[in-house]
Amino acid sequence: MQQEDQLIHAQLKAQLAQASDKLLREIEAHRRFLQKRLSSLQQMQSVLVAANAACAVGAADASLPCLTLNADTTIASASSECALLLGESTAKLSGQRFSTLVSPSERERWCQLFRQSLVDHEPHWIDLALERRDGSLFDIRLVARQLNQPEQPAKLYVAFENVSAFKQIDQELALLRRSEEVQADIPANDWLHHVIEQSFAGIYLIQDGRFAYANQGFADIFGYVSSDEIIRQKSIEELIAPQDRPKVSENIRRRADGEVPEMRYSFTGVRKDGRHIEVEVHGRRMMFNGKSAVIGVILDITERKLAEQQLRIAATAFESQEGMIVTDANKVILRVNEAFSAITGYASDEIVGRTTELLHSGRHNEAFYADIWQSVARTGSWQGETWNRRKNGEIFPLWLTMTAVTNEGGGVTHFVATMTDITARKTAEAEIEYLAFYDQLTRLPNRRLLLDRLQQALMSSRRSGTEGALLFIDLDNFKDINDTLGHEKGDLLLQLVAERLKACVRDGDTLARLGGDEFVMIIEGLSNNPDEAAAQSKVVGEKILSALNEVYPLDHREHRNTPSIGITLFSADKSNINELLKRADLAMYQAKDAGRNTLRFFDPSMQAAVTARTALETDLRSGLRDGQFLLHYQPQVGSDGQLIGVEALARWQHPRRGLIFPNDFIHIAESSKLIFPLGQWVLETACKQLVAWEKSPRTAQLSMAVNVSALQFHHPDFVLMVTTALTSTGANPHHLKLELTESLLLNDLAEVIEKMAALKIHGIEFSLDDFGTGYSSLAYLKRLPLSQLKIDRSFVSDVLTDGKDVAITSAIIALANGLGLSVIAEGVETDAQRTFLANQGCKCYQGYLYGRPDVVESLEPLLQLQDTHL
Repeated sequence: MQQEDQLIHAQLKAQLAQASDKLLREIEAHRRFLQKRLSSLQQMQSVLVAANAACAVGAADASLPCLTLNADTTIASASSECALLLGESTAKLSGQRFSTLVSPSERERWCQLFRQSLVDHEPHWIDLALERRDGSLFDIRLVARQLNQPEQPAKLYVAFENVSAFKQIDQELALLRRSEEVQADIPANDWLHHVIEQSFAGIYLIQDGRFAYANQGFADIFGYVSSDEIIRQKSIEELIAPQDRPKVSENIRRRADGEVPEMRYSFTGVRKDGRHIEVEVHGRRMMFNGKSAVIGVILDITERKLAEQQLRIAATAFESQEGMIVTDANKVILRVNEAFSAITGYASDEIVGRTTELLHSGRHNEAFYADIWQSVARTGSWQGETWNRRKNGEIFPLWLTMTAVTNEGGGVTHFVATMTDITARKTAEAEIEYLAFYDQLTRLPNRRLLLDRLQQALMSSRRSGTEGALLFIDLDNFKDINDTLGHEKGDLLLQLVAERLKACVRDGDTLARLGGDEFVMIIEGLSNNPDEAAAQSKVVGEKILSALNEVYPLDHREHRNTPSIGITLFSADKSNINELLKRADLAMYQAKDAGRNTLRFFDPSMQAAVTARTALETDLRSGLRDGQFLLHYQPQVGSDGQLIGVEALARWQHPRRGLIFPNDFIHIAESSKLIFPLGQWVLETACKQLVAWEKSPRTAQLSMAVNVSALQFHHPDFVLMVTTALTSTGANPHHLKLELTESLLLNDLAEVIEKMAALKIHGIEFSLDDFGTGYSSLAYLKRLPLSQLKIDRSFVSDVLTDGKDVAITSAIIALANGLGLSVIAEGVETDAQRTFLANQGCKCYQGYLYGRPDVVESLEPLLQLQDTHL
């Protein structure tokens, strides 16, 4: 048996020597094919390497070794596959110069390619030899390309593949080509047999349905110790998976019969341990010992098949319906899929190399994005709803999932994001919400939303201490409209009513439709005084009555309809929502009982107050018309007690109620806008008194202080009103002093300054009344053309007993003196108060110590005292 085997081997050597040229061509052709496949895989992998990490299919094993290089050739980051191939950890590779890993004989070529890659954006390929930490060399095929990072330092992305096996084939082929020259002293057959036995590729010979020869590479592929095990003990079928046996058997037969002289195909093999592997065969027919045989090369392509499969899975997953984006650790975009382009409008070449900030909508602040990246750093991922910007500028909502890709050392190498455009979902949600909370006919909030808003209004009222009002509006005789004109016209009337009611609502208030012809209005932020809040809500109610009494165009003719309105106030001490609605409803029915087309308050006492207020407003109009108002004058004196001027104060001599002071009628005058004619009357009357005083040397130098309300001052024609009063009376404007309150300065300070400056040109002076009691701001003092600060009586009354009042009063006087302003104290009632104020530097006083507000004749004693001093 041994002699027979030796004879077979001897014959095989002779046959292989004769067929060496053919075999070498087969091996080289196969090598070229594999290199082409490898090159294609490398390009696919270099593009999809980051995307693989996003797919839960174990695609990381299919990724090429890759790293990022800084402009100084140091390694910025390296993949785990790269570290494994180089025999180093990713941490130790970071910061190391890549050129130190390149074989010394290859470094100059590498440096040239590195420099070239940094000046353009094209991929560059090179074959190099790298050196592991243990000193062993291995061959790689490398591709390098510059990363496009706007306003970022240049970096190079490098991916490579171990091609040592292919280099080995190249070397073997080169040796074979030079065999006659280099191995002249070695028998060709022996040397060729040595090369075949040492080849990593499996080489075999099949004749008569069994293995006639197999090299050690063949045995290694199928997990056998030596080729003898295969030749002596194994049939061909045992090395082939059952499902592929018919195919392989048929292919061997066709080649042996010469039907197909040459064939390349793959099948599933079975190793000695039973594990299945994928192999590729390239074989052809030859004659051996005068008989037909099949000789071939077989390679284990299991890893390559797995890589191809995983790449296909990764690519398929990447091109899903969800938008996907892959960035490097610096958030520079490396790859996007077609779904991303469809969602954002950006093509791949428009977005790759840019950062994700390009997609920011502007709706989120920096803290929002900082929270996302902190979450990714802490947990490895984040998901949630964000707003992004499309290429065309459109802002849209999306659901974003962000995942960090890390290397074996835990360092982040890439970020992978998936995004879903949820515009349609948000629109649907908004529509669902609208259907749930809004009336379909009038587009107003429905009962459900009304109750929620009313609950919020109650809580807001309790926090702020202000009153609110609930108005229940019901259309009178609405049923008649439906019965006579039809429901279509009834619906049209409701829509027109809704539009008119909207015009009566302030921003922040709520108008709702309960159903049928019932509407409800919530008014918030009314006065904290119940009487004033009732008056404010009455104004709104009357505005509604007026609006709804206008003609409606229905059925090509004019139609009229009136409402009945019930009002109830609410604040911290009022009851719950249901009780409020009942009260407003009851008040509405009281309005109907009163004859319709009117309004009523639920609280009888509140109704009485509103009635009284309405009556007082009516009387106020009559009083202005009939000349029932007069001015009283309170003296203002200097440091020597001499009269220097007066403050004019309006009084109302009511025919039935007697003398009424401003606190009882000014707020009504303001709410009814009667403050304008009243204020003009005060100005003109005060100016007439100045003209009368100018006729006598005793009074010619007296000044006249007139209070101006904020509403009056902000009237567009206020400057004209003042100058008209001066012109019409002939008064000296240098003797007129307008007293302004700090509250007047809260709105549009620029307008205030402009009006004051316009009046200052005429010689009018300004005093800031009640200084320190409002919203005092030192910033506006230097901007306003003031001539005087007035210390409020609340500080003066306790200045002798309250240390805080002492400090405030002293500070006001010092501030006025420092700003070059005069200062006057009101509410001075005792000599002790005047003495304290004088010691602090105050030189002007007003108060009961010198006289109460009274008619002009009451000033005569002070004038006589002044005459005595003269």
